[in-house]
Amino acid sequence: MRKIFGFMLGAITGGILGAAAALLLTPTSGSQLRAQVYSRIQLMEKEIIEARDQKRAELEEQLQALRAPQK
Repeated sequence: MRKIFGFMLGAITGGILGAAAALLLTPTSGSQLRAQVYSRIQLMEKEIIEARDQKRAELEEQLQALRAPQK
């Protein structure tokens, strides 16, 4: 019984200390962090769309070259 009590006390104490440390050491607030993540996602989406469009243009050029009549 004593071992279980000691384990539970240690787990609860560790959880409380860990939560307190996380709150004290977090560099930004939740809303700021969400805004940063959202802006990075938008930037990545823009880069992916640009890469897709560029690759599509390259492939269309290659397709046109293959469809052109051979001389």
